[in-house]
Amino acid sequence: MTTSVYSIRLENEIRRMMEEMDDINWQAEIKQIVEKTIKERKKQRILARAEERWKDQIPNERGAAEMIREDRDAP
Repeated sequence: MTTSVYSIRLENEIRRMMEEMDDINWQAEIKQIVEKTIKERKKQRILARAEERWKDQIPNERGAAEMIREDRDAP
């Protein structure tokens, strides 16, 4: 797996507080938050697309189970 660098700017006060908390692996913490955010946003986008497609579906009053039974029982 290849990696790349992504830089951000922080206020000096925030950076100073981070340095005071030297027991925290900030790289790992920030990486975990970024990965979690990306996964959540990706799920939201997929769900939004699925809901959009679902709106265009023609309603079936018989229901899927009845249609499956009908197909299964057909000669």
